[in-house]
Amino acid sequence: MKDLAGRTAFVTGAASGIGLGIAGALAQAGVKVMLCDIEEAALAKAVEALKRTNADVDGVKADVSLKSELNAAADATIARYGKVHILVNNAGVGGGGPYGTWTDSGWDWTLGVNLIAVIRGIEIFGPLIERHREGGHIVSTASIAGLVSSGGAIPYNVSKYGVVALSEGLRGDLAGRGIGVSVLCPGFIRTQIVNSVRNLPERFDRPSEAGLAAMRSSDLFKFIQDRVSHGIDPSYVGELVREGIENDWPYIFTDVEFEPLIEARFAAIKQGFDRIRGREPRR
Repeated sequence: MKDLAGRTAFVTGAASGIGLGIAGALAQAGVKVMLCDIEEAALAKAVEALKRTNADVDGVKADVSLKSELNAAADATIARYGKVHILVNNAGVGGGGPYGTWTDSGWDWTLGVNLIAVIRGIEIFGPLIERHREGGHIVSTASIAGLVSSGGAIPYNVSKYGVVALSEGLRGDLAGRGIGVSVLCPGFIRTQIVNSVRNLPERFDRPSEAGLAAMRSSDLFKFIQDRVSHGIDPSYVGELVREGIENDWPYIFTDVEFEPLIEARFAAIKQGFDRIRGREPRR
């Protein structure tokens, strides 16, 4: 995938934030891009803006947590472009909360968008990439929270850990089929993730206004909101993803802010092995 010009990409969560940054960076490299998002108006606006740069782009609306809509989006992409070379599983929500506030709907929505949709995207688009035998690449957006879990947003962290595990496991499996696999683990990026509830489908129970108000007034939410509002430009993330595809990076990071936390986690894991080193397990 060194030469991306003329290839075709399918990008979810592409109407804004990281997804739009990736779509823009790929389009600049001559990639034909099908943008997919649940927000129809924002999607139309994003597609129109990219078309003004002479990019070959189009859009398809889909709720990626529904397999039927992902299938329909794949059909629309093939109908429009004939082939798919690059899959970017980027759509994500900042759902969930700390222990004691969990709900079935909260778990179902967070896992449905952040993890299950990634699995289904690969199930649907993987064979489409394989069949043309021209090679391809899959990028799935996890998070630094997919490598270092802290309290406060456990369902989100669980979903992102799953994306990391999925990507690591698939990398070896798909290499022999000519498909590269990367996992994107961004830090604080300037997106709308703190307002994810705006896209909550009606089939999921909406949190009460009192519950939303309590969440938004919490110190953790205010901290995240502030960091995100001053976060990294999504277009820069898009450029990193494009480079990651071209060079087949296993992990794509956006900055080194959280590297010490990851090193501390690895040290704690190593310490766990050191505690039992030299013992003979009973068989």
